[in-house]
Amino acid sequence: MINVYLMPGMAANPSIFKNIKLPEETFNQHLLEWFVPSKGMSLEEYAIEMCTKITHTDVVLIGISFGGILVQEMAKHIRTKKVILISSVKTKYELPKRMRLAKFTKAYKLLPTGLVTNMEVLGKYAFGETVTKRLELYEEYLSVKDKYYLDWSLDQMINWEQTEYDPNLVHIHGDNDPVFPIKYIKDCIPVSKGTHIMIINRFKWFNEHLPQIILE
Repeated sequence: MINVYLMPGMAANPSIFKNIKLPEETFNQHLLEWFVPSKGMSLEEYAIEMCTKITHTDVVLIGISFGGILVQEMAKHIRTKKVILISSVKTKYELPKRMRLAKFTKAYKLLPTGLVTNMEVLGKYAFGETVTKRLELYEEYLSVKDKYYLDWSLDQMINWEQTEYDPNLVHIHGDNDPVFPIKYIKDCIPVSKGTHIMIINRFKWFNEHLPQIILE
């Protein structure tokens, strides 16, 4: 059996994977979830702590968005069969210009993360789109509303320093992703009309293609 561990994106809970169904005769699916980091915790320390929740060897790690950054850090500390990113980035150079600029202006520290009870604000920063039309959807999926966690996550993502990536990494990216525009992304499997939340609204594509991508 191949053990597949799934890491959701920033502020999201594991229910974003509820429609992802890999063939049970080949794969065991395990859901990871965010915890609030201790004060001063680095991304590497967070990744090492998250690795303690992995109870198998030679696992497949799949990470969405900021979760994709995290699984890359985790893979530096455990043996993996494969690492798959979805709607994410492989290096700091794939971050959009506005995020790279924010690193120097520190503008991200002014983001209204204290308004996390406002789902529209949270949805905009987690999913890259306003959520008025899909409020119920986002209230279901975005459950990590701790202000320290959100501030920490934004800080770690914007200040991520990785410049090289494992050539065996698999990167799946939507060609209509507003958070991480595909024009900045190299070496990916493009998904036509895929947005930043395609793991939710294009789950049929993943159920069709993920098994083969994992086994290749």
